[in-house]
Amino acid sequence: MSSSLAGFLQLGLLVVALAACYKPLGDYIARIFTSEKHLRAEKALYKTMGVEADADQRWGTYARSLLAFSLISVLFLYLIQRIQEWLPYSNGMANVSPVTAFNTAASFVTNTNWQNYSGESTMGYVTQMAGLAVQNFASAAVGIAIVVAMIRGFTRTKTDRLGNFWVDLTRVTIRLLLPMSVIGAIILTATGVVDNFSLTHTISTLAHTPQSIVGGPVASQEVIKEMGNNGGGFYNANSAHPFENPSPFSNWFEIFLILVIPFALPRAFGKLVNDNRQGYVLVAVMASLWLISVAGISYFEWQHAGPALQSAGAAMEGKEVRFGIPGSSLFAGSTTATSTGAVNSFHDSFTAFGGGIVLFNMMLGEVVPGGVGAGLYGLLMLSMLTVFVGGLMVGRTPEYLGKKIRPPEMKYAALYILATPACALTGAALSLGFKAPRSVIFNPGPHGLTEVIYAYTSMANNNGSAFAGLGTAATWYQVTGGIVMLLGRFAPEIFVLALGGSLARQQAVPASAGTLETHKPLFAGMLVGVIIILVGLTYFPALALGPFAEGLH
Repeated sequence: MSSSLAGFLQLGLLVVALAACYKPLGDYIARIFTSEKHLRAEKALYKTMGVEADADQRWGTYARSLLAFSLISVLFLYLIQRIQEWLPYSNGMANVSPVTAFNTAASFVTNTNWQNYSGESTMGYVTQMAGLAVQNFASAAVGIAIVVAMIRGFTRTKTDRLGNFWVDLTRVTIRLLLPMSVIGAIILTATGVVDNFSLTHTISTLAHTPQSIVGGPVASQEVIKEMGNNGGGFYNANSAHPFENPSPFSNWFEIFLILVIPFALPRAFGKLVNDNRQGYVLVAVMASLWLISVAGISYFEWQHAGPALQSAGAAMEGKEVRFGIPGSSLFAGSTTATSTGAVNSFHDSFTAFGGGIVLFNMMLGEVVPGGVGAGLYGLLMLSMLTVFVGGLMVGRTPEYLGKKIRPPEMKYAALYILATPACALTGAALSLGFKAPRSVIFNPGPHGLTEVIYAYTSMANNNGSAFAGLGTAATWYQVTGGIVMLLGRFAPEIFVLALGGSLARQQAVPASAGTLETHKPLFAGMLVGVIIILVGLTYFPALALGPFAEGLH
């Protein structure tokens, strides 16, 4: 079977599987947040935490609860890394250094999962399970909780309440993420992903040289790594490692896990606002841009432009032969279009324009379909901007789902849209402006510039994938990267909650002849245009000096 045919079959089967899950999974997610009953396990947790489950919170209280939970999570994860040498199943690992522990704690709590370390040679099993895996669940649950709180801003009127953060967090974890993770882990184990407590042992290779083999509880963490759009690998090679991703089928299934919740959330949105057509428009925008991205990466990788790649006959450097160009391109497009960041190939080894597209995916704000929860609330922000632009065209106050988009709402939307690019470009500019961070850029010219921009774009957008070729283990990148990840995650979420609170206080207004119909193809086209234009205006100079300059050289 030709590689191109294999690529079309993989993509076609993936689209069918995601379409089949769209309605049932989306409806189930909506029921999680509309049910008035609390499960017994949930009641026990509420009692332990001292939470009044039926008490709604103002947006400010909701935001403070989010920040308090995240601060405690950062401190706990930092502590467990600093004492792992004395924990069970440490596997001989020393305590993690302070700067790496800070960077990793910030990374996993923000759903970024940027890794400045090799997992199998740095983290013990308890650190992996009780620290990193727990945050894989928690950070994913936070993203979904935030978007649901925002949706309540559209569905509620004359109130300042957006729900209860602790209840939303608990329900997402217990009713959605844990059950799906159990099923997914069983499937991954059946494909050959390891899951054990085997400590490091040394074998002799065919060349009679010793090699250390590390086992570990991999499958149980791999599933939430992908499904929660986390991306942090148990091994340094991430999803290119045969213990994490052994076969073409496991590769396809991991891509499915990456996309299934983000693509189902628009259906949940449609159910919660009592208009499924709104969900269809958003998922159509997400799917269209995702398919264009995958097609573009695949095209440029199959073209293998450049003397070295032409001589080799294919752009296979940095790619696993068991996945080839189709499986690598599909994975790269999906992991950067979401906030996952897992990799099954070296993005640094992609062609200039192929690598440029994976960078462009993150610059889109990761709304195609974006991270779990984060992608949808990002797209809703852009939808309100689109409605605002449409309102300017006809000279009237714009409306979206029965709520007027007034100056206060637009201020929050503008702050949201500016926050992530400001973090990414400021971090990159400072790194290029000082000698010490420039000294660990191992590739000169446009490619080196792309590596720096990619790193901070990845961290600010809470993606976590790396372009390689950059010494991000240096203290500068560890500290500034941690700060960028924290700001890139929590500043936009605060703006989202503030906007939700502002919408919830409004009285719903009926649609009129001048109301822009947001369930029609015209609105979908306008939304795509706004997304592309925003990225172009924000990032074009960086793209022109980096991947464009390299590709046209």
